[in-house]
Amino acid sequence: MIFVTTSHKPTKEQVLKAKQLAQELSLPYISRRSFRDLMEIVGSDYCYVVESNRVVVKYRGGALFFHPSTAKVRMRNVRKGLKDHLIECLQLRGNEWILDTTFGLGAEAILMAGFLKDGRIVGLEASTPIYIVVREGLKSYRDKEDWVNEAMKRIEIVNMDFREYLLSCPDDSFDIVYCDPMFENPVYESSSMNPLRPFAVYDTVTGRDVEEMLRVARKRVVVKAHALDSLFDRIKVDRITGSRKSQVLYGVIEKK
Repeated sequence: MIFVTTSHKPTKEQVLKAKQLAQELSLPYISRRSFRDLMEIVGSDYCYVVESNRVVVKYRGGALFFHPSTAKVRMRNVRKGLKDHLIECLQLRGNEWILDTTFGLGAEAILMAGFLKDGRIVGLEASTPIYIVVREGLKSYRDKEDWVNEAMKRIEIVNMDFREYLLSCPDDSFDIVYCDPMFENPVYESSSMNPLRPFAVYDTVTGRDVEEMLRVARKRVVVKAHALDSLFDRIKVDRITGSRKSQVLYGVIEKK
């Protein structure tokens, strides 16, 4: 059963927001007073919980919630003079419009947006639970580091499959198209990724998909994969860079 509820002792605003979300998603709203143990009623499905300052998806075994996660660590490393392979691949000037075709929880989009003074990021997320959590997080989350708050203002998230969205885009709609599909060889040690796995879309990126990304991009397409994945055996890229330690690779295709 999938439904919408609130945290214990909710405010009137929380109840109203939960009812509005339930209507948006065509799901039942259940008052939290109706049950003591949330997990007893959740069973094998999940529920949306409207808390005081965020929306969380609770499921048996964990919770999915928004947080900038590794974006802050990576930005600190860049500011210390360390290399970030994604940022180097993007070659940002600060005014780019970027399409992130596989948004997830948005850590890399926030990192990218941190380097955009006048640019924007449109993020696509096909999974509705992930989309709702991130959409609400981008609205309500406030970080101690100002750059994170400013970066989030430059991001728009859309609940749509990237293939459908790309087909609707004219040629050269974005400067850069970024694609970070779920790895064929998951890194289960990644604590930031594990809550996302039950809700993620595991579509394989094809050569045809990359052709569409190139059509939409003015400058380049950047694709992420694990070193053990088959992605870079199936699609042709101009260059590959990444970390031997993490085995995370980025393939760059320049627009000819």
